Amino acid sequence: MSFDLIVKGGTLPDGTVADIGVANGLIAAIEPSLSADAGEIVDATNELVAPPLVDPHFHMDATLSYGTPRINGSGTLLEGISLWGELKPIQSEETIEARALSYCDWAASMGLLAIRTHVDTSDEDGLKGVRALLSVRDKIKDYIDLQLVAFPQDGFYRSPTAKDCTIKALDMGVDVVGGIPHFERTMDDGRRSVTELCEIAAERGLLVDMHCDESDDPMSRHIEQLAYETQRLGLQERVAGSHLTSMHSMDNYYVSKLLPLIAEAQVSAIPNPLINIMLQGRHDTYPKRRGQTRVPEMLAHGIRVGFGQDCVLDPWYSLGTADMLDVAFMGLHVAQMSSPSDMRHCFEMVTTQSAAIMGLDDYGLAVGKKASMVVLDARNPIEAIRLRADRLFVIAKGKVIARRPKRDMALNLPGRPSSINRRHDA
Repeated sequence: MSFDLIVKGGTLPDGTVADIGVANGLIAAIEPSLSADAGEIVDATNELVAPPLVDPHFHMDATLSYGTPRINGSGTLLEGISLWGELKPIQSEETIEARALSYCDWAASMGLLAIRTHVDTSDEDGLKGVRALLSVRDKIKDYIDLQLVAFPQDGFYRSPTAKDCTIKALDMGVDVVGGIPHFERTMDDGRRSVTELCEIAAERGLLVDMHCDESDDPMSRHIEQLAYETQRLGLQERVAGSHLTSMHSMDNYYVSKLLPLIAEAQVSAIPNPLINIMLQGRHDTYPKRRGQTRVPEMLAHGIRVGFGQDCVLDPWYSLGTADMLDVAFMGLHVAQMSSPSDMRHCFEMVTTQSAAIMGLDDYGLAVGKKASMVVLDARNPIEAIRLRADRLFVIAKGKVIARRPKRDMALNLPGRPSSINRRHDA
């Protein structure tokens, strides 16, 4: 048998050393050694070969807009939302698309080949973003899987046009039903919005991803309603609650009841470490709350968790690199997940776990799956996070789309020529 591409000698995340043969855009073989002909050989000896990085939570309609029309002076979530309201009417569909395409090129170079992005559906200004990102989704389909969430940023009920625009966006081909119940004017409106949005998803056979309880208010408890509606409507394994930051402020007894409910409903969680710790706790003096939800406790209850990037250079966040290993690195620290098994799971939270949340059935390093993968300058997943390892090769659907030379870091001291490698045998 001949292959279009063979990735030779790489170490898979489970420690297996294998060659991967690719044909017609799919993984055709994974064996200890392949001696067949190939159109191209990628030497991955002593390198980590992983499935692509995955971002299950992003805002691509706002990305790379930092400073337009102004900078978020307070650094708070609410000023970011206000600033986004100023930006929407002055940006064009073409500008949104150009920024998004630039970001996608950046992401692809970092081995990030699957992204779920929320897109504002509060009003006609937001629908410019829907049209732009539908176009982007088509243009990047050969290298990035882009999933769109209809997101009524200004509140499904709070904004008078949000319901109609959200339905319109779903009719246009947006993939996932979103919401923001904690931003409605009352807690009751928030609960009702969860119910109606989940019913819309059930009727259309769609996934659900709610911005849920992105607040320091311990009484913001819409995740409970989301878990209830998931079970009532038979949406198990199709629903995610994003952020869930209020949980870090909740009463521990209530959380002891809540976590089993989330697990029973098979609702996934998507914390966004970089943004959550930047935006939350802004009203605190000291001690300051971390802002990230209770990740280790969720994992202990069997809840699926995937880390998201959320923002890069936009009204909410002035930094970002499209690097999901940065996200895993920060999430690991904030959650104090320092054991080897915990750190490996953090790698899975930006790869396989997030892919499962997005429902990417053709994802992974297995025969018959889509031949998308990344060769990292690391020996194992823990080292990849520790170093935020270079992406030596990025392969999308059987084609090498990005490559960079391996770095050799040298330390030369006067009278003491030597070298130092960032990598270290564990």
